[in-house]
Amino acid sequence: MQSVEYKPGDLVIYTVSKQSPHPGPRARSIHPSEGGEDYAYVVDKFWIVVELLADGQLILATRKGKRRSVAATDPLLRKAGWWQRLRHRRRFPAKEQLGEQ
Repeated sequence: MQSVEYKPGDLVIYTVSKQSPHPGPRARSIHPSEGGEDYAYVVDKFWIVVELLADGQLILATRKGKRRSVAATDPLLRKAGWWQRLRHRRRFPAKEQLGEQ
């Protein structure tokens, strides 16, 4: 498996598992639960790398300014390719959020 190097300003996509009775329009891999009351699904979140920590964690910023800490080796995290950056450009946080704390 290839190690990915991240740096501040990189646009990343994080795949989040969710469960609810009403999956949203961006949900994919939708599966009903045993009782049929809820659905399990995944949603892609579009974040920006703010900081790299010495312990291998990344500080990521959401579009609304929240901060998340994720391991750089997390298999659910990936760098956005040029097509994702173009296609989802409005869903990524602005580069100006790098300086905000």
